[in-house]
Amino acid sequence: MTVIALVGPTAVGKSDLAVELAVTLDAEIVSADSMQVYIGMDIGTAKLSVPERRGVPHHMIDVWSPDAEVSVVAFRDRARELIREALDRGRPVIVVGGSWLYVQAVLDEMDFPGTDPALRARLEAELAAVGPEAMHQFLATRDPDAAAAILPTNGRRIVRALEVVELTGSFTARLPQARAWASATWIGLSCDRVMLDARITERVYRMWQQGLIDEVVALRDRGIGRTARGALGYRQVLEALEGDGDLEDARRATIDGTRRFARRQERRFRQDERIRWVGAGPDALGTALTLLR
Repeated sequence: MTVIALVGPTAVGKSDLAVELAVTLDAEIVSADSMQVYIGMDIGTAKLSVPERRGVPHHMIDVWSPDAEVSVVAFRDRARELIREALDRGRPVIVVGGSWLYVQAVLDEMDFPGTDPALRARLEAELAAVGPEAMHQFLATRDPDAAAAILPTNGRRIVRALEVVELTGSFTARLPQARAWASATWIGLSCDRVMLDARITERVYRMWQQGLIDEVVALRDRGIGRTARGALGYRQVLEALEGDGDLEDARRATIDGTRRFARRQERRFRQDERIRWVGAGPDALGTALTLLR
């Protein structure tokens, strides 16, 4: 056992369980969170503080500035390099994430087709005209699995998925059968919907109390790219600050959007038969260790 994939919906408690596992197994953690890689996006992405990491090395956190447009391929290559280095040190690696696309990009061999500049320009123009949500709905009619793996606010990745669909007939980063890049034990963390909704609400309220609005203002003033702007919470606050929106409405929209996203995350992970599920709670660590043995 050298690589563990720990997946599940947002706010279910993956980060805390990963630290507990890492302390027990003397492992290192590689984050597969597409937004925690951005420097300064701390509160809204629920990054663990340094004390909360309990001395466990965490990789793929605070890697790029928030104005960078980081491709899945660039993310994958950097994460794999860090995994190799940790394994060379003789340390187990726990890859933690809620995005099916990013976890699979790191741990599975996936095909990423090329681009067509004219098609990309047309889709970018459509995105500017109708907005990401409308484009996401269109993607859902063409490739529901691709839509389930991408936030409705993430215009750049929606455009990319539609480009691939147009070029190949399907989103080919979706594999009929996974081909593993690294042999991994896959563990999913879950809880019932009522509990998860409550955890999401509590998390969003805590983000507001911790200063998410000030964090967003600072990021906006320094420069924030399209990908980072689309992150849950950040997008809602930016729209409120830059338009006629109300920050309380932004908080409610963040809660609703996060709940919908969590449902899509879990549905997508449930399709992967490699994942063995653990219930969130005080017995999660012991159950996970039993599965690993």
